[in-house]
Parts: sequence; C-alpha cells; structure tokens
Amino acid sequence: MKRKNTLRKVAGLAAVLAMTAATWGGPALTGHGAHKAEAVTPPVAMTADDLSTWQTNGVVWAMAQSEGVVFVGGTFSTIRPPGSAPGADERRAVNFAAFNAATGEPADCRLDFTVGSGLATVRALAVSPDGDTLYVGGNFAAVNGTSVSRVAAIDISSCKVEPGFSMSVSSTVHALAVTDDTVYLGGDFTSIEGEDRERFAAVTRGGDLKPWAADADSTGSAVEVTPDGKSVVLGGDFNRVRGADSHALAVVDADSGALKRSYPRYFVPRNSAIKGIYVDETGIYTAHEGTGGGVFDGRIALDLDGFGQRWRDTCLGATQDLVVYKRVLYSSSHAHNCRSMGEFGELNERQHLLAQSVDNPTPLLSWFPDTDDGPSNVEQVGPRVMTVSSRGGADYLWVGGAFSRIQSSGNKPQQGLTRFTTGPDTRAPTVPDPVTATNYSNSVRVSWPASTDLDDSALTYRVYRNGSSQPVYTVRANSVFWDRPTVTFTDTDVRAGTTYSYRVTASDADDANTSARSESASVTRPGTPTETTLERAASADAYVNGAATSSTYGTHQQLAVRGSSAYLSYLRFGVPAAPRGMVLKDAKLTVTTSSDPHAATDDTVDVVPVTGNWSEAEVTFAERPTLGSGTLGSLEGAPDGNTAYDIPLSVSAVNSSVGGTLDVALTSSGTDSLWLWARENGGTGPRLTLTYGKP
Repeated sequence: MKRKNTLRKVAGLAAVLAMTAATWGGPALTGHGAHKAEAVTPPVAMTADDLSTWQTNGVVWAMAQSEGVVFVGGTFSTIRPPGSAPGADERRAVNFAAFNAATGEPADCRLDFTVGSGLATVRALAVSPDGDTLYVGGNFAAVNGTSVSRVAAIDISSCKVEPGFSMSVSSTVHALAVTDDTVYLGGDFTSIEGEDRERFAAVTRGGDLKPWAADADSTGSAVEVTPDGKSVVLGGDFNRVRGADSHALAVVDADSGALKRSYPRYFVPRNSAIKGIYVDETGIYTAHEGTGGGVFDGRIALDLDGFGQRWRDTCLGATQDLVVYKRVLYSSSHAHNCRSMGEFGELNERQHLLAQSVDNPTPLLSWFPDTDDGPSNVEQVGPRVMTVSSRGGADYLWVGGAFSRIQSSGNKPQQGLTRFTTGPDTRAPTVPDPVTATNYSNSVRVSWPASTDLDDSALTYRVYRNGSSQPVYTVRANSVFWDRPTVTFTDTDVRAGTTYSYRVTASDADDANTSARSESASVTRPGTPTETTLERAASADAYVNGAATSSTYGTHQQLAVRGSSAYLSYLRFGVPAAPRGMVLKDAKLTVTTSSDPHAATDDTVDVVPVTGNWSEAEVTFAERPTLGSGTLGSLEGAPDGNTAYDIPLSVSAVNSSVGGTLDVALTSSGTDSLWLWARENGGTGPRLTLTYGKP
C-alpha cells in the first residue's frame, strides 16, 4: 500500500516543472524545507492548521511525492477546489491526480486509470530513486487508453505511459516499492505473466519478471525496502510466507526472497493485519487493523538491526498508514481508546491523526488535527494514507482518505485530501472557560480549567485584574484535550470591601497566538470597603468611513480610526453610580489592536466626548453625531497588533456621566489607520475601568 517517503531532488521532473510553472508556481526544492515550525511543542514540527487543498469526490488510497509534486491515487472520478460542494466546479480526474505540494492546486499531469468492466482503482504509488518514473498499481486495464494490466510505469517528465513496462498481473496490486533496479509488488495476485507468484513478486525496472519469490498465502498489503537495500519488509493479512509461520509480517532477502525474519501469530495477533509500513534510517514502523475481540489496532516499531521490536502501541482504533518526519511518527487511524498506553480513555468518537516519538510511543505528542470518518457510503475509517513533500522552503504533510470534513477546523467540508505544514501556526488556544473567583481568608483564589491547543500542550496563562492591560500573574501549564488540569492564582494584594474582577488569556509557544480574554469573574472582599474597581464592556460600538458615507459598520468585529480618508469610531459605556461614601478616583479606557496586518499605528489617537445622538445599527459618516470640545485622553501610538492599550481618562470629564452613560469617539489627525477589536469579537472589545474610593 505504501512506500518509503523521501524528500529528494528529482531531475526528471524538470520538464514537467517548466511545462506547468504557471500552475505550480515557484522553484522546486533541493532538500528539506528550511522553515522552522512556530508555536508548537517540540518535537512536533508540523502545525495542526489544515491548509487550503483541492478535493476528490471519492476515496484516496495511495500517495507518492517527488520534487514538490504530490501524486494521488484512489477510487474517484473528479477533483474540485477547496470550498466547492460535491458536483460544483469539478474537473475530470479518473482515479489519479497530481498536485503542487505547496499550494494544494492541481498540476498538469492528467492520467485516467480505467477498466473495461468492474471498478477501476489505484491502490499503490511509488517513485523511482532517480526520479524518472512513477509506478502505479491497482485494478485497471488502461491508462489514457494505453493497455496495461494492474501495474504501469509513468515517465514523469512527459506524464506518459512507458509502453515497455507491460505485464499481465492476475489480480489487484496493493503495494509497490522501487530500488535502482527492481520493482517489488504486493497484492491479491497469484501469477504474473502466467508464472506463479503468490501475493508478492519482483520485476526489473523494465518490466521483466525476476525469479525472486516471497510467496504468501493471503493478501500482501505493504512492501518496503530497508535503507541498505538488502532486505524487504512484507505486510498484509497472510499467515505463512515461503511456507513458514509468519502472520501479517515478514522480512525477506532483497535478492533471493529467502526468509530473514518470521513473526509467529502471537507477535501480530491472529485477528489483526498490517495496512501500511514505513521504513527509514530510524527503523521500521507498521500500521495495524484488527477485527473482533482482543484486537491489535496500533503501531509497532522495529529496529533495523535484527528486526526486533523496539516498542508497541496498543491504542484501539485501526491504523491505516504512517510516516516519519524529523523523528516524529505521524499516523492516520480512527483511534478511540488509548487507556492501555496511559493516554485517553474511551472517547465514544474517534481521533484520526496522532503523533509519537520514534523512540517511545508515550506520551502522545501534541498534534491533534482531526477529520471525520467519511460519508456513510464508504468504509468509515477516515484518513488512509500520508506522505511528506518539500516545496518553496517548507515541508508539507499530505493526508488522503475517505473523510469528508475537517472536524478540528470547525467541521469544515473537505473531501479526500488535506495537508499541513511546518509553520507558522496561526490558531490561538481556546479561551479559558469558566474562570471563577472565590474569597479566602486573606486572599482571592482565581481558577480555570486549562485550555487546549491542537499542536501545543505547554500553554502560558495571564491573569488580568480590573481591566488592566498588564497581567498581575503569569503561569505555564500543560494540557491535552483529554486532560485539562485546573490552573489557579492566589491574589493576596486585596482590600476589604473591594470588588475585584479577573479575566484570563491563554497563549501558545513563544506567545505566537493568544486567545481572547475570558469572561470576567468578579468577587467582593468582606469588610468595610475603602476602594472598589468596576469594569464595564462597551454596550455599543461602531465606526464610520469617510469613503463610504452611507455605509454602516456597527456589526463588524473591528473598529477603525484615521484622520486622512477618515475613519471615526464611537463607543458607549454604562457608568455605574459611586458606592455610598465614595467618589470616582480613576478612569481608563482599554482598547486592543486587532490581528489585521495593518492594525498598528504610530499616530496619536484622541478620546473625545460625543454630544450628539447615535445608534450602533444606524450611524454612518453622513449622519455621524456631533462631538464635544476638549479631549478626555490620548493614546500616543499603538505599535503592535493583538495588544491591549490603556488610555487614562479625565476623571472630572467622566464623573459627569456617573450613574448614566458615557459616549466617546476615537479620532485622529494622522494618515495611518488604527484597527481595534470591537465588542462583537468577544472579550477583546473596548472596556472602561472605573476606580471609586473615599473622597
């Protein structure tokens, strides 16, 4: 089913790259991508952010890559752009397609794999070490009209069938592996060119049958060659190889087919088979699928020296394929219970993608993107195949299968294909929720359940008190989706009778992405108050645009301020009455720059009173309210995006609104726009913080 994936330069693609430069875009890589993953927990080097990728209308069974081009085979008839529904914007692609690894868009190599009767399908793909040839196996009788029999060789530079590579194979080919001079096949066949070959065979690169034989008594699903070229690893659901007891797994000599290592039935349980094998310099890795009771669904790591077991993963939920990238084993499965490994218990659902160290299967590493099982008309196992390809300075992990949605991306529709890259990570952790604040003898205890992040288990939490733009506490804690410990902060800098409010954010590695602030948790200390601080979110906000004088922006998630080509923003706050015996002592407005690339500004922004009437839903530039005289406060530039800024306000000016509402406008005379989060963005919208104390 699967080949060893290597990130190698392939000179044979030069003509294809030149022919399709407009489609593929950019030069090819000569080796590993240079981009370092950001905002992930090492040793994971792939983010969990799924990238825009074309789709198939059926199942993807096989992948191979070369020179930044990913070849995809399966049982499908069309491909379509990301975001397109089934049947829309489709392009013919009969069981095969080629894609730019970096863009997810189709390349110009188009091949149709067909059969006269029955169901045609591509089940195996492998690229030769010299990069000249793509070998294809499955159940088909023709490629673009050229007659073949279940296996074909494609000249990559011309994207045409090599007519000299032709042989009669009696049944479906499920697996291929290629060396400098040999093509190894695995499948359901029992003969090639009329000669007995039971489930495994070898032919020359030119298509001549070799005497090599590693006969098995049932399907060969996987075949791989060890890095030294001396051994071939076989996988499937067979019980015997060359007459010896060896269930599902065997290692044979690459030249003669002689058995080097057999594995009795207790090594791979009788009711489990191998679906895929990956081999590289770090070892041999096997993917298992079981049926019935006492199954083995997990993964096994074998050493290259002697082929003995290094470790075994006993998670439940069949594993379909795996790939190693920078000493991390990424696998596609439908894992639902890893309690035997000390990880998550029964989920009553499935986690389809996992990552583990090649040295130790536990703990599971922090990489948890997820698909669905797929539509009801297919075997519902989700992803089935994986490969890694380099292009444009980055490496890409491609995943194919029978899925129809990306659950980790808002259950986004996406059929058959998805991909991930080395960074940067762009998604923030979940917002801490719920946050609670509780009185203790001389303190306030603030607590919240740890957030989750799909590719970062080590998160940083910051606690903000009474609307401050600076945290009063910072702590780092580990969490995964099935284990979210409670994180706490004890605030001892508190006063009797005073109300305190707390909000918390979560940030991933290097603070690359930060969640919105949590909902506020408030508590009042017992005793006679001497001071109290209250925080109020904007009850209305909107901006107006001098270039679109009749447009309304009251429902937008951002606010804008600029002098030239004017933007003005309007804010409304409820101002609570002062507690008995207290007066307003301090007031500040907190605004947060958005994640827009142009959000920051070096210009001064003024807070001025609004004297005219306005409403969030109806205010426009043409019908904007009048402004009062004077300035309540100023922000001397906001140089960073996604950052909160405090603006001290005139206490005497705000005091006139105590017990009512305060309406202000944000204005500027400069030419550089400022973009802020509006209240519609949740906890990062404008906030007013008021401190009351004794006269």
